[in-house]
Amino acid sequence: MAGVSTATVSRALSGHPSVSKTTQERIRALAREHGVRPNQLARNLRLRSTGAIALAMPLGHARTQHLTDPFFLSLLGFLADLLVDRGYDILLSRVLPENDEWLDRLVDSGRVDGVLLVGQSDQYDTIERVAARYAPLVVWGVNRPGQRHLTIGSDNIRGGGIAATHLLGLGRQRLLFLGDPAPPEFAERLAGFRDAAGATAVEVLSCEMDPDAVHAAVRARLAAGTAPDAIFAASDVAAMSALRALTEAGLDVPGDVAVIGYDDVTLAAHTSPPLTTIRQDLVTGTRLMVETLLRRIAGETATSAIVPPELIVRASA
Repeated sequence: MAGVSTATVSRALSGHPSVSKTTQERIRALAREHGVRPNQLARNLRLRSTGAIALAMPLGHARTQHLTDPFFLSLLGFLADLLVDRGYDILLSRVLPENDEWLDRLVDSGRVDGVLLVGQSDQYDTIERVAARYAPLVVWGVNRPGQRHLTIGSDNIRGGGIAATHLLGLGRQRLLFLGDPAPPEFAERLAGFRDAAGATAVEVLSCEMDPDAVHAAVRARLAAGTAPDAIFAASDVAAMSALRALTEAGLDVPGDVAVIGYDDVTLAAHTSPPLTTIRQDLVTGTRLMVETLLRRIAGETATSAIVPPELIVRASA
């Protein structure tokens, strides 16, 4: 119909500069008129590209965690917007690892050009092993000396230190860390909190990061003895559950107990009282994740990066 070869039609539909603009427009008009569309799968095979990126959240340590968690929703939303703006489709996966092959199956599936992992959970060793053979893999998480896999993440040790310094400056002495200390990011927040607390003892109330579980743990702790005068929660969601339990126990925040969260999710400014928290700069962090992944996909070198946290002071502490 166009009076040109099949190859010319293919090049015209892909916008190849070897075909004049006039011919491209004429062929595209014919394609629209007759419902002709390029075979995307065939194009991907020819280009050795899927045009898709996997966004995966491994939940080895917290199987009850959901994608609806405000922090994960914000981070995934920023990543999705950045990838779509760059022309990529997204394969979203919430992974409950049954063995150490889950990441191998993902990177070897042939369905994606690269993988972004949100968190390391208890899967650090698996991520390290796969990163040794698969370059386009970038993780939101902690960075350890000699680490193979690339990470972008908050300086969690510094964030924990900022929280302790602020609470000590308010004259608080009975400090409690609230949350599961097992995941690498939470472990670093606790380590930084303890280091900055110095001689001041830090009690650890370990619990699953499900809001109901946190709420129950705080209620039980308050019923068991003297309340702490300050709580540093491993996440804003945990801090919000603590606020509810403290209010139900008749304690004033911050008069009786000061509370600091971590993340600065949107809801943190709207709790009662508004939540003091350690902000993770997700705008910068997600941009670095995508840029780093695209460099690895292109075969270029890239490095990990740490994003500084920031104390956001509100009424809870």
